[in-house]
Amino acid sequence: MRSRTDGMWWGTTIEAPDPSSLARFYAELLDWHIGHEEPGTAIVAASPQGPFFVFQQAEGYRAPVWPPVDGAQRPMMHFDFQVGDLDSAVAEAVALGATVAEFQPQESVRVLFDPAGHPFCLCRDGDQ
Repeated sequence: MRSRTDGMWWGTTIEAPDPSSLARFYAELLDWHIGHEEPGTAIVAASPQGPFFVFQQAEGYRAPVWPPVDGAQRPMMHFDFQVGDLDSAVAEAVALGATVAEFQPQESVRVLFDPAGHPFCLCRDGDQ
Protein backbone atom coordinates (compact mmCIF):
# COMPACT_ATOMS: atom_id res chain seq x y z
CA MET A 1 0.00 0.00 0.00
CA ARG A 2 1.54 3.31 -1.02
CA SER A 3 0.21 5.22 1.97
CA ARG A 4 2.17 2.99 4.38
CA THR A 5 5.34 4.38 5.90
CA ASP A 6 8.08 2.78 8.00
CA GLY A 7 6.89 1.88 11.47
CA MET A 8 3.23 1.32 10.54
CA TRP A 9 1.92 -1.98 11.87
CA TRP A 10 0.18 -4.71 9.92
CA GLY A 11 -1.40 -7.99 10.90
CA THR A 12 -4.43 -10.23 11.07
CA THR A 13 -7.42 -9.75 13.38
CA ILE A 14 -9.11 -12.79 14.90
CA GLU A 15 -12.39 -12.84 16.80
CA ALA A 16 -12.30 -14.52 20.19
CA PRO A 17 -14.50 -15.02 23.24
CA ASP A 18 -11.48 -14.22 25.49
CA PRO A 19 -8.88 -12.19 23.57
CA SER A 20 -6.28 -12.10 26.36
CA SER A 21 -6.36 -15.85 26.88
CA LEU A 22 -6.09 -16.59 23.16
CA ALA A 23 -3.24 -14.07 22.80
CA ARG A 24 -1.33 -15.83 25.59
CA PHE A 25 -1.84 -19.19 23.83
CA TYR A 26 -0.36 -17.93 20.54
CA ALA A 27 2.42 -15.99 22.28
CA GLU A 28 3.53 -19.23 23.97
CA LEU A 29 3.04 -21.38 20.87
CA LEU A 30 5.05 -19.07 18.61
CA ASP A 31 7.49 -17.67 21.18
CA TRP A 32 6.20 -14.17 20.39
CA HIS A 33 5.27 -11.52 22.94
CA ILE A 34 2.11 -9.73 24.02
CA GLY A 35 2.55 -6.30 22.46
CA HIS A 36 -0.59 -4.64 23.81
CA GLU A 37 -3.59 -5.51 25.94
CA GLU A 38 -6.73 -3.60 26.84
CA PRO A 39 -10.30 -4.69 27.59
CA GLY A 40 -11.59 -6.56 24.54
CA THR A 41 -8.30 -6.54 22.61
CA ALA A 42 -4.92 -8.24 22.87
CA ILE A 43 -2.08 -8.10 20.36
CA VAL A 44 0.68 -10.69 19.86
CA ALA A 45 3.78 -9.60 17.96
CA ALA A 46 6.73 -11.39 16.40
CA SER A 47 8.83 -8.24 16.90
CA PRO A 48 8.15 -4.55 17.51
CA GLN A 49 7.76 -4.19 13.71
CA GLY A 50 5.35 -7.12 13.38
CA PRO A 51 3.72 -9.08 12.07
CA PHE A 52 0.90 -8.89 14.59
CA PHE A 53 -2.08 -11.05 15.49
CA VAL A 54 -4.87 -8.92 16.97
CA PHE A 55 -7.45 -10.75 19.06
CA GLN A 56 -10.73 -8.89 19.49
CA GLN A 57 -13.72 -9.60 21.71
CA ALA A 58 -16.63 -11.10 19.78
CA GLU A 59 -20.03 -11.11 21.42
CA GLY A 60 -21.97 -14.24 20.50
CA TYR A 61 -18.80 -15.92 19.26
CA ARG A 62 -19.33 -19.33 17.64
CA ALA A 63 -16.31 -21.51 17.03
CA PRO A 64 -15.90 -22.72 13.44
CA VAL A 65 -16.52 -26.36 12.63
CA TRP A 66 -13.85 -28.53 10.98
CA PRO A 67 -14.36 -30.18 8.62
CA PRO A 68 -17.04 -27.76 7.42
CA VAL A 69 -20.66 -28.78 7.94
CA ASP A 70 -23.64 -27.22 6.15
CA GLY A 71 -25.44 -24.79 8.44
CA ALA A 72 -22.55 -24.50 10.94
CA GLN A 73 -19.98 -21.73 11.28
CA ARG A 74 -17.33 -22.36 8.60
CA PRO A 75 -13.66 -21.59 9.19
CA MET A 76 -13.04 -18.29 7.42
CA MET A 77 -9.25 -18.59 7.63
CA HIS A 78 -6.63 -20.57 9.47
CA PHE A 79 -2.95 -20.36 10.33
CA ASP A 80 -0.33 -22.74 8.91
CA PHE A 81 2.92 -23.16 10.85
CA GLN A 82 5.81 -25.15 9.40
CA VAL A 83 7.61 -27.30 11.97
CA GLY A 84 10.67 -29.57 11.98
CA ASP A 85 9.20 -32.34 14.14
CA LEU A 86 5.46 -32.82 13.75
CA ASP A 87 4.92 -35.08 16.76
CA SER A 88 6.82 -32.77 19.12
CA ALA A 89 5.06 -29.67 17.79
CA VAL A 90 1.64 -31.31 18.25
CA ALA A 91 2.55 -32.33 21.81
CA GLU A 92 3.69 -28.80 22.61
CA ALA A 93 0.51 -27.24 21.20
CA VAL A 94 -1.68 -29.70 23.12
CA ALA A 95 0.22 -28.94 26.35
CA LEU A 96 -0.60 -25.25 25.80
CA GLY A 97 -4.33 -25.96 25.38
CA ALA A 98 -4.84 -26.95 21.74
CA THR A 99 -6.83 -30.02 20.77
CA VAL A 100 -6.19 -32.33 17.82
CA ALA A 101 -8.96 -32.49 15.22
CA GLU A 102 -10.45 -35.90 14.59
CA PHE A 103 -10.32 -35.44 10.79
CA GLN A 104 -6.76 -35.25 9.43
CA PRO A 105 -6.61 -34.74 5.63
CA GLN A 106 -2.85 -35.24 5.12
CA GLU A 107 -0.11 -37.40 6.65
CA SER A 108 2.38 -34.51 6.89
CA VAL A 109 -0.09 -32.00 8.38
CA ARG A 110 -1.93 -31.96 11.70
CA VAL A 111 -5.09 -29.91 12.10
CA LEU A 112 -5.56 -28.64 15.64
CA PHE A 113 -7.97 -26.26 17.36
CA ASP A 114 -6.79 -23.37 19.50
CA PRO A 115 -8.54 -22.82 22.86
CA ALA A 116 -11.25 -20.73 21.15
CA GLY A 117 -11.89 -23.44 18.54
CA HIS A 118 -10.14 -21.85 15.54
CA PRO A 119 -8.44 -24.51 13.41
CA PHE A 120 -4.73 -24.17 12.67
CA CYS A 121 -2.27 -26.49 10.94
CA LEU A 122 1.18 -27.72 11.85
CA CYS A 123 3.01 -28.75 8.69
CA ARG A 124 6.09 -30.96 8.73
CA ASP A 125 9.27 -29.25 7.50
CA GLY A 126 9.57 -29.60 3.72
CA ASP A 127 5.82 -30.21 3.24
CA GLN A 128 3.19 -27.54 2.79
